[in-house]
Amino acid sequence: MNQPDPLAARLVVARGVLDEAGALALSYFARVASLAVETKTSGQDVVSVADREVEQLVRRRIGGAFPQDGFLGEEYGFTPAGSGYSWVLDPIDGTSCFLHGIRNWCLSLALMREGVTVAGFILDPNAGELFAAVAGQGATLNGAPIRVDARHDLRGGLVSVGANGRVPPRAVTGFIERLLAAGGMFVRHGSGALGLAHVACGRLAAYYEPHIHAWDCLAGLCLIREAGGWTNDFEAGDLIAGGPVIGCAPHVREEILALIAATRREMTA
Repeated sequence: MNQPDPLAARLVVARGVLDEAGALALSYFARVASLAVETKTSGQDVVSVADREVEQLVRRRIGGAFPQDGFLGEEYGFTPAGSGYSWVLDPIDGTSCFLHGIRNWCLSLALMREGVTVAGFILDPNAGELFAAVAGQGATLNGAPIRVDARHDLRGGLVSVGANGRVPPRAVTGFIERLLAAGGMFVRHGSGALGLAHVACGRLAAYYEPHIHAWDCLAGLCLIREAGGWTNDFEAGDLIAGGPVIGCAPHVREEILALIAATRREMTA
């Protein structure tokens, strides 16, 4: 008798739980003004009951199906794996936007096997868009194949830039200054995961953030790679502490890296 494919079984569960979790998140968004909110490190680093309830839902559903799988979530931390598989979740990426009634937020779920990302899902419930990728099988948006932007360089495309209080402001403003001087233009998503997804489907030429957490970016990085793009090797770093993230169309890689390098040189001068 053929044994079930352990990866395929997990992908089926992931798609089902994302539908349920997205509906729950939207239900909270519809009454966002009444939600209880807590500040973590700053006014831009906040958590709501929606974040916690969505993460608990995903943990319950996946844990019920695969009790030996590990889990790393933004709100409830790390549970080690006994199966070789681990899930990495941001229940609502873009919480500040969510809590201000702005629709730039999403759910981000990645699946790792022995430390390597093998699948990524980003659900934008407001747009009704599910971005999905499986290593070696390509990337899709609502089931249709997607590719990174092959037409635009930095002067014709858009670069999304992430910012937070974990790095000095100059790490962000210095990069933006150089990007503008090179003739480029930037946008600010408020959700790193959504920015990466938009690189994967060709809406953006690149995404850069000097520091990001694994739950914000692993799914998006998998999407970009499977859509023909280039990313830095985020998985080689400390997945708990996080680090810089870069994702782009291959033909803009060298120019993006040069702008980042120049900004870093200025920071250390």
